[in-house]
Amino acid sequence: MEPSFSFGVILAVLAFLIIAANALVVVAVLLSMHKNDGVGLCFTLNLAVADTLIGVAISGLVTDQLSSSAQPTQKTLCSLRMAFVTSSAAASVFTVMLIAFDRYLAIKQPLRYFQIMSGLVAGTCIAGLWLVSYLIGFLPLGVSIFQQTNKLNACSFFAVFHPRFVLTLSCAGFFPAMLLFVFFYCDMLKIASLHSQQIRNMEHAGAVAGTYRPPRYPSDLKAVRTVSVLIGSFTLSWSPFFVTSIVQVACQECNLYSVLEKYLWLLGVGNSLLNPLIYAYRQKEVRQQLHHMALGVKKGLASLLLLLLSAKNGGPERPRGSSCHIITISHSELEGQDGKEEVSVPFPSPH
Repeated sequence: MEPSFSFGVILAVLAFLIIAANALVVVAVLLSMHKNDGVGLCFTLNLAVADTLIGVAISGLVTDQLSSSAQPTQKTLCSLRMAFVTSSAAASVFTVMLIAFDRYLAIKQPLRYFQIMSGLVAGTCIAGLWLVSYLIGFLPLGVSIFQQTNKLNACSFFAVFHPRFVLTLSCAGFFPAMLLFVFFYCDMLKIASLHSQQIRNMEHAGAVAGTYRPPRYPSDLKAVRTVSVLIGSFTLSWSPFFVTSIVQVACQECNLYSVLEKYLWLLGVGNSLLNPLIYAYRQKEVRQQLHHMALGVKKGLASLLLLLLSAKNGGPERPRGSSCHIITISHSELEGQDGKEEVSVPFPSPH
């Protein structure tokens, strides 16, 4: 793919939005974790970190697209950049799968959920997730059949990685993950519906009166819908890229690299901007923390504005002093007779 100024601008805007949106989520989740020890917030934080790293990774490609230099980027440097992008994207996908499994476990085993999904287990899952992601991302650097041998004109995904690498990812990772997602959410919807019906029946029959109340773990249909939208956005974002890559491998005469790199790859990367919008911002804890942050920023800006206005007017406004003199009128003068009382009436002095 040849360098393109317009593509570079689009890439720069997308990178900025991804970093800004996910950085807000990272800050909000870190502040919320002091008040709430839920494991779900750890997964939300990990997803936001992975998406932020994707924004940072693609921002390194902006220079290549906007630069007018005739000297192309070194192939090794381009390979490292694309490996970092692939690793971060894999971490984001695996985190979505981990969130799906976490919600599935919360509904499947509501009484044992907090025993199974402890902090140690969640930390181990996140650490293993990042290890596997970086192994996948840097796999082409160690396997020659996944590398391109053509001359590098501009740094792009298929300029350094062969389409058979994407074919391997599709068969070993993407499509099995999609089948797993379908299984999770079909079973989740069935279990959530049955669980809600059982709770209503027990409450109606009075079986929960007084001493026992069914546990209401995060298994309601609203949570299922939220995460299902997350999975749907992931599918719509990455499916065109993987399917078209398979077509490119099967049809060597088809030149689909331009479509893959300029449109479909960009669509997949854009999923990192959708994740905070449709998942993190819909969580109550994150939304409340963002509201508090917005109020703090609003108060800070208001104080700064008042300070600037005060400095512009030469300091804080002081009350104006008024001068007056007192006219003494005797009581006799008021009643037309003698008297000793006097009334002092302040009268403003003329200017």
